[in-house]
Amino acid sequence: METTKRLDNALRKLYKAFHDGSLHPECCKQCAVGNILDNTDAWKHLSDSHGSVILNYVGIVNQNFGRRFNGYTPLELLKIEAEFLKGCGYTLPLNQNGKNPQTPTAKETLFNGLCKTVEFLCKLDGIDNVMEYSKLLDLKKPKIEFNLTKEFL
Repeated sequence: METTKRLDNALRKLYKAFHDGSLHPECCKQCAVGNILDNTDAWKHLSDSHGSVILNYVGIVNQNFGRRFNGYTPLELLKIEAEFLKGCGYTLPLNQNGKNPQTPTAKETLFNGLCKTVEFLCKLDGIDNVMEYSKLLDLKKPKIEFNLTKEFL
């Protein structure tokens, strides 16, 4: 399966962050988008709230000028982060009164967020989900046909 350059780069960064412990949903430099953007937090100025999918003035200007960050538009970045946070168990946008996971950096919490993020990244690029494993576990027996001719009888 072929992927796009931006998807391949994003997946590598997210995989590395997950495994080296540098993925953190509440930190703008270590969240999904923070890692995709090389641990920078410049993207947080695109909206007024972490987890919001509504562009603010700065975000709208960047979106309208066609600005891309490591291949992603401002709106795509906000949607990527929203999927990650929802997958981790947050209600959006993040605030003190919202639902938050008890342990935001627990491997299971981060894995759930990562799965939702990867699914969304693949959808953005029109690629089948690279983490979809159900086809690998298809237990249907293959239909084997034998073509016996008189020669073999």
